Amino acid sequence: MDRDALRAKFPWLNVDDLVSGSYGVSGEGWFDGYGLVQALRKKAQALGARYVPSDVTAVVRDGRKVTHAVTADGERHACDTLVNAAGAWARTLSSMMGIDIPVHARRRSIFNVSSPARLTDCPLLIDPTGVYFRPEGRTYICGTSPSPDRDPDDLPLDEVDHDLFDEVIWPTLANRVPEFEALRVENCWSGYYEYNVFDHNAIIGYHPDLDNVVFANGYSGHGLQQGPATGRGVSELILGGRYDTLDLSSLGWARVLENRPIVEKNVV
Repeated sequence: MDRDALRAKFPWLNVDDLVSGSYGVSGEGWFDGYGLVQALRKKAQALGARYVPSDVTAVVRDGRKVTHAVTADGERHACDTLVNAAGAWARTLSSMMGIDIPVHARRRSIFNVSSPARLTDCPLLIDPTGVYFRPEGRTYICGTSPSPDRDPDDLPLDEVDHDLFDEVIWPTLANRVPEFEALRVENCWSGYYEYNVFDHNAIIGYHPDLDNVVFANGYSGHGLQQGPATGRGVSELILGGRYDTLDLSSLGWARVLENRPIVEKNVV
């Protein structure tokens, strides 16, 4: 959409500094991530999966295979195949096997704000700066990725980056939607991205040094979207030794070890 079309469709939007924008009219939206995870968990349990609510504290490796995962309660879990899908803790688990994976825990702060503004037909909006917002009932959820100089590993999740909101997010929102000059933070929280510092894309598949460990890590904010397809691909790889439905081989370890990044630029 060009500037005039954006202005006509979204009269509340400041487009003076824009040339164009991309607007998805179908197949777009958002969903309840927690609800999806719980639904997948319940379905897996109905099919016989057993959940062990404990941290993995060690793995037992015998040559090219991992034979056991040891949990915090001291129990040793034998495994024919181990899948590292540990999210932001992927690197911790990988290091127990002697594998260095370029996936780091990077904190992201989310803010729920209220405003007297009533933005008709408001979609999820991502500003050219990377600041995003979307409706959440009668309020709005917003956030952005911090600049590299303020984005170290493993920041505590019990802290929220309020300076990021005051210095970056709010001014950007007020510029893009002038009515957001008057808004109030109602709630805020933090969570981790499993951030692949190599190319911001997932690493999926076997590592050449291990015969029975499959990795599914480093989604860099796209995990819920790509997770179901990854699950199918990983199950096919384990059961049949190959991908059948969707070829995920380009996301394997080879590109990392051979320094052939597939760079994902759209990380918010």
